[in-house]
Amino acid sequence: MQGLAVFIKIVLITRVCHAIQSFDETPQYTEVNPGQDAKLICRVIGKRGTCIWQKDQKPIGMHLQKYEWVGSPDVGDCSLWVRAATLEFDDGLWQCQVTAGDFTTQDALASEPARLVVRVSPQRPQIEYGGAVILTGGNVTARAGEIATLTCTARYGNPPPLIKWYLSHTELRPQGSQMNATEIDNPRTWSTKSVCNIEADRSRYGQMVRCEAIHPAYPTTSSSIDVRFDVRYAPETRLVGVPPGQLEEGRDKLEIRCIANANPTASILWKRARGGDMEVVTIGETLMYSPIHRNHAATYVCEASNTEGESSPLSIQISVNFPPKIDSVGPDRLSTALLYSGASFECHADAMPSAEYRWEQVFTDGRPPAECGRGQRLILTNVTYEQQGQYICLASNTINGKVREVKSSPVSLEVVGAPRVVKPLSNEKYVVSTTEGSAARLEIRLCSNPKPRLVAWEWGSTRLHAG
Repeated sequence: MQGLAVFIKIVLITRVCHAIQSFDETPQYTEVNPGQDAKLICRVIGKRGTCIWQKDQKPIGMHLQKYEWVGSPDVGDCSLWVRAATLEFDDGLWQCQVTAGDFTTQDALASEPARLVVRVSPQRPQIEYGGAVILTGGNVTARAGEIATLTCTARYGNPPPLIKWYLSHTELRPQGSQMNATEIDNPRTWSTKSVCNIEADRSRYGQMVRCEAIHPAYPTTSSSIDVRFDVRYAPETRLVGVPPGQLEEGRDKLEIRCIANANPTASILWKRARGGDMEVVTIGETLMYSPIHRNHAATYVCEASNTEGESSPLSIQISVNFPPKIDSVGPDRLSTALLYSGASFECHADAMPSAEYRWEQVFTDGRPPAECGRGQRLILTNVTYEQQGQYICLASNTINGKVREVKSSPVSLEVVGAPRVVKPLSNEKYVVSTTEGSAARLEIRLCSNPKPRLVAWEWGSTRLHAG
């Protein structure tokens, strides 16, 4: 019995000294550039078995300057150097294994497979649209309002690149996640696709669409392709050079441009309303008259069209101003009116803007003209001999702040009637003084048309003939 007790004690001590081995660290996902060394970490606590590495479920032996231990496996460091990594031999799933300490403990270890990725830069990305590859700087053409579906592909990369989309400098959200699939002819590399939907809006015309593939094996960590967003849309028009003030005939120049925002480039027509019809006056964006004349006054319409449609007509009314020119004044050069009756004259002038009229009576005795009426028609009532004489019509308008005035040829008014004594002027005397025996001169002015047959002075029963 004493010997049996000793045996049991020894067995217990042996089991305490040989604890079950376990992993302290296991290999993790690792990336390495071609030709660089990769370290796969594997550390074991209480290691009793033998360290073994497998790649893609096949054992790997130690080879100088290719597969080497990092530290000492005897003390539990089973980490592995993969020297001068290559895609062909080293890219894959690596597993650290440790055999059991003995067949009774069954403590063999096997890590989860960890991927060693030997980086390979993808080819430059390509953009496809409508089933065709778009070259760098090429056009992605879509009509306004449509959705342009673009596909960006980056091939033969390892690991798959990250693809991003940009419109101008704004990042776009792709249509779903990017798709990664191994290449058929090189399964260790990947084909990566990303799809992006972009709404074609006229404000985006000419902007650059960029597909950028981000990958650490690229010399600058990314490679991209830029294409031009060619949005097609119907014209929108605006006028440039609309005259800010009045246009004067023979002096001013008219030059208006009809600018069409369109893609493709629009054809532009200028039309003029002529009666109830429209006639084409010029082809192209510029309507020009130098100098402008009154026959150019009209309503003009700019129309633009391209393969996508037509613009809304844009119209402008062009008025041409010119100073008055008197066409007629009358009714006759000489008009006759009975004393104390009525008379009238009428004046017509061609002008833009319409003329304003005033009338003046002109005198032959040196007196300044006297204004006698306003308006196109001069109406005289209860005419007297004082109103007999010449009249002129003055027509005026204002162009760009300057008054333009023209005078008509004079028209004459002849007043016919019985003789009428003209009231003496203020400086004339009503009383004539003289001395007895001296001569006296009596004068009085009178008007008559026709000339009176007889003028006489009467004093009591005495009648003296004038003269």
